[in-house]
Amino acid sequence: MTIEKEYSTQLAADGVTIDRRDIEMLDAIDQYGSLQRAADELGRSYAWLQRRLVELENAVGELTERRRGGSGGGGTELTETAHELRRQFTRHETELDGVAQATESVLAGTVRDRTGELATVETAVGPIVALVPDGATDVQVTVRSDAVVLGNPEESLRADETSLRNQFTGVVEELEAGETITRVTVRLGDDAELQALITNASAERLDVAVGEPIRASFKATAARAIRID
Repeated sequence: MTIEKEYSTQLAADGVTIDRRDIEMLDAIDQYGSLQRAADELGRSYAWLQRRLVELENAVGELTERRRGGSGGGGTELTETAHELRRQFTRHETELDGVAQATESVLAGTVRDRTGELATVETAVGPIVALVPDGATDVQVTVRSDAVVLGNPEESLRADETSLRNQFTGVVEELEAGETITRVTVRLGDDAELQALITNASAERLDVAVGEPIRASFKATAARAIRID
């Protein structure tokens, strides 16, 4: 008899366990903009999907909101809470994935202005808002690959609707797929690149492909500057 260790990614919030099926549900809602369509595509009942959403929202807060009609006829979209939940799940999944390990991208720059612990650093790819040590002028900004969020470059994020202060448009240079996680290398300029870790499901949903444009975003608190002596 052969016994193998198996691990499954799970998050817990207020007594509710959040697993891969819940993230797939949120992915489907985000992709199709409809609870009914998401249920159909997942092969689950609409009643089950609604019931599960209520359970999750009682634990973590509002996950969906109605988009008013217009030329597209309205629909359902995810809240920032839902997007953050998906990001946290991906980071946790990354930690359990034996193939994909989080790495750090490094961008050199000069501190331009400061507001408290945060400062704007001018880099070769543009300004980056980051955590910068007091008194630092010339720095290297590091960003972990599991903190980078990828998205459609044609769908810009409004500053008042997201905590992702740093947003860049680049080109997918390389893809490295693991069992559940894909490592994406995004070329931002001639000498600058940014690595991201996303689930294989997200890579498929975003239709990530080498040579295609992509939006790479990350929080100011995910960018940490190191003083260059």
